[in-house]
Amino acid sequence: MHMATVARSKGEDLVRQLRDSLGEALRERVVGSNADERAAQIMESPGERWFGMDRPIRVVHSDATMFIGGLRALLVQALHPLAMAGVAQHSDFRNDPWGRLQRTADFLAATTFGPATLANETIARINHVHSFVKGTTSDGVPFSARDPHLLRWVHVVEAESFLSTYQRYGARKLSQSERDGYVEDMARIASELGVTAPPRSERALRDQLNMFRGELRTTQESRDAVRYLLLEPPLEYPARAAYGVLAAATIATLPRWSRPLLQLPYLPLTERVVLHPLGQAVTSAFRWITQPTSPFQRAADDIDSRA
Repeated sequence: MHMATVARSKGEDLVRQLRDSLGEALRERVVGSNADERAAQIMESPGERWFGMDRPIRVVHSDATMFIGGLRALLVQALHPLAMAGVAQHSDFRNDPWGRLQRTADFLAATTFGPATLANETIARINHVHSFVKGTTSDGVPFSARDPHLLRWVHVVEAESFLSTYQRYGARKLSQSERDGYVEDMARIASELGVTAPPRSERALRDQLNMFRGELRTTQESRDAVRYLLLEPPLEYPARAAYGVLAAATIATLPRWSRPLLQLPYLPLTERVVLHPLGQAVTSAFRWITQPTSPFQRAADDIDSRA
């Protein structure tokens, strides 16, 4: 009996070590190396928040589906040539494709969970940086990160990606009123960033996303995004193996119209029978893996305790 107890204890220790190792690797890539310090600043700082504990944005943004939603958003956003020209010319996307995901995660954490003062500071910093992101594409078309049209594109893709991946793989399904509430919450953030008349319902969100389809096309930058984000992730084993499943689950959530532009196949039977269950499994695994270290976990725990 004693030997069995010792063996079980050692097994549990090994599992915890594996979980901590994988969680740390994923957290460092998505949140950054200063995750603990940043989480404390966001979650523990006093002051009123933009969004109350009962708001849908807190439910969605505290779930592990944000891993998949973030990757999906980056892939779809890469299809707009003006948006990707700004990324290619004003960031180190080729050498650090995860840097943009880290900045998005930090921005969403600060505005969703942080005190209003931190949210305002974060918005001001982003608007300041955007004022310098301007230039001309290889085709001679001018672009600016402060262009309300491009800001709308980035916003609707992010909101639709986070919402749709949560509905597909999330801990629970949101009702229609909750989905509309999520879009309404995201509109608050979008307005602060300079988006004029952002969508405030799920239907309006999808309508505005579809409005851009005529502007999208395959470019070298979009092909690079697929390669760097899906085929060559900067992770070591065993995290890289887990990431492969995450990438497959992300592909399964992409809009059907985006597949040819991203040069990715659409296999409905495979996605329904294989990738959808895999996506649910890997999301559940990521909830477990990142539980001890996730900067959003305390928000999720607070939500659960009030349910």
